[in-house]
Amino acid sequence: MKRVRCPKCDHYIIFDETKYQPGQTLVFKCEECHKEFSIRMGVTKLAARRAQEETYEEEKQAEYGYITVVENVFAFRQELPLVLGDNEIGRYCKGTEISNPVQTSDPSMDRHHCIVNVSLNKNGQPVYTVMDNESDRGTYVMDEELKKKEKRRIHDGDIITCGATTLILHEKEE
Repeated sequence: MKRVRCPKCDHYIIFDETKYQPGQTLVFKCEECHKEFSIRMGVTKLAARRAQEETYEEEKQAEYGYITVVENVFAFRQELPLVLGDNEIGRYCKGTEISNPVQTSDPSMDRHHCIVNVSLNKNGQPVYTVMDNESDRGTYVMDEELKKKEKRRIHDGDIITCGATTLILHEKEE
């Protein structure tokens, strides 16, 4: 069984992909919003190449640690991989481009809430900093609010609060 997501309302439609040939185009009608859309069944060479690229990206991302979103009434537990450079963290909204979207219904978390930067020091060890991204509610590190344009160094186990959402930094394992 395979799931496809409606491009309009994000509702999942489940179908049996074994009944169709690679390259065949299928048309679906969403039960929720009644939008009609089509998909093309993947060709194995393309699927293998995508899987290889995704594996490479996961290895590259996992190299610099991750952030855990603590489960609460607004969100379920999630892990957001960190990459070298800026990692923008914010509330997921369809059509919003951010590197680490948090699946949450927390109204106090902005769509572009904060930025966690991963850089390497002269010894090649990762250095983590966090900066508020001009959010409405502010960003807190260990219960201390970040000032405007302040960058604060964070370490393994540090707690970052964005609205009512709590994040925990997990540094790269040696």
